[in-house]
Amino acid sequence: MHSDDGSIAGRSHPLDVGLLSPVSVPAADEASDRAFVGHLVGAELALMRALVDQGLAPASVGAAVESVRSRTWDDLDLRALARDSVAGGNPVIPLIPLLRARIAQADPDAAAWAHRGATSQDIMDSALMTLARDAAATITDRLGRAAAALLVLAARHRDDPAAARTLTQHAVPTTLGLKAANWLRAIVRARHRLAEVADRLPAQLGGAGGTLASFVEAFGPDQAAALPARFAVELGLQAPDAPWHTDRWPVTEYGDALAAVVAALGTFASDVATLARTEVGEASVSAGGGSSAMPQKQNPVGAVLIRSAAMRAPGLAAQLQLAAGLAVDERPDGAWHAEWPALQELMRLALGASDRAVVVAEGLTLDPERARANLSLTGGLIVSERLSIVLVPLVGRRRFDALISDAAGGADLAALVRAQPEASDIDVDALVDPAAYLGLAGRLTDDAIRDARQEGIRP
Repeated sequence: MHSDDGSIAGRSHPLDVGLLSPVSVPAADEASDRAFVGHLVGAELALMRALVDQGLAPASVGAAVESVRSRTWDDLDLRALARDSVAGGNPVIPLIPLLRARIAQADPDAAAWAHRGATSQDIMDSALMTLARDAAATITDRLGRAAAALLVLAARHRDDPAAARTLTQHAVPTTLGLKAANWLRAIVRARHRLAEVADRLPAQLGGAGGTLASFVEAFGPDQAAALPARFAVELGLQAPDAPWHTDRWPVTEYGDALAAVVAALGTFASDVATLARTEVGEASVSAGGGSSAMPQKQNPVGAVLIRSAAMRAPGLAAQLQLAAGLAVDERPDGAWHAEWPALQELMRLALGASDRAVVVAEGLTLDPERARANLSLTGGLIVSERLSIVLVPLVGRRRFDALISDAAGGADLAALVRAQPEASDIDVDALVDPAAYLGLAGRLTDDAIRDARQEGIRP
């Protein structure tokens, strides 16, 4: 039986539990509407504490704030709050009387200080920034764990040759270690960028039109000028250089950093899905998922879900950029509102993809023997680039092309090379050995491991 607030059999259920977006299920709590309400309340209370700390509000207001902070808001009717948000266009407006009522239970006089001088966008933007900061902390922690697992793989398989593939086909030899090192490098870079952006996220406090006029009128220009920085301290955010009601760089830079995280994870997951194909078999995952109809299957579901996030994240980041470009006047007429669901979903995708990445990376096994077997599938043609460098100066381009054509038709490549009189002094077995044509793969792997360690990545 359903009630008006979405409860079933007396228990409250959210509108979205991730049935159609399973990659974001692990992020349901951290970036949910209920979590965001907690950040909205936190922003309102932080403003009250800032007023107290700056000597603009009585000390008793601080005591009332602490009383409210100690209470949970789990009993808040989210459906009703969302419904009541429509009239004013944001959830802050209907939240304010609920907040004042709770403050009044501790101190009726203190309730008048709630939302003093602020506008709804100040609270919304500041709450989004604290939500973003906390989400970034979780994501960077998970990326660190995934990177640590990949660092181990890169070191373990540093010298294990494998086929490099370009445009889906065998190209030249590489190593399993360098494959892992490339995943590692991309994830570490994305992690570093997200952490940098998260450290710069600012509070928002500009008043109705971005001039702080209400605070100037109430407290004077000097006190008003100092208040945004004090508010930022209370929130654990950076002090804003100025109100950014229509200068949406904090949102777009954060969104781009999240998209970069998901892209790095998407490349990793896509490679794992390819290498785990039955006919390739160079990778296997310990946490495979079964099939409803084919009991023999162990699907790389974690990689599949990360790929799904990678397909969705760029559009959400583009939505944030589009909204930023249409942020007109002193408060946008719809562009600001369009940010909210895009930013929330992008956070959920990054949280979910990073969670799955830890599972995939920590359970990933690479198979050097299968990689060597795959290297031999073309009978040595994978080192054609090397043969060209060595043989063309000796036999000419026409004879070399004919040699490669014969090898591609099934002839023994090494025997064809030995049959060339000009190659009599060449160690043909070494020349056609893929393991002898790895370039700087080992050095590049070592560099990636060193750089990751410098970023604090430890197994």
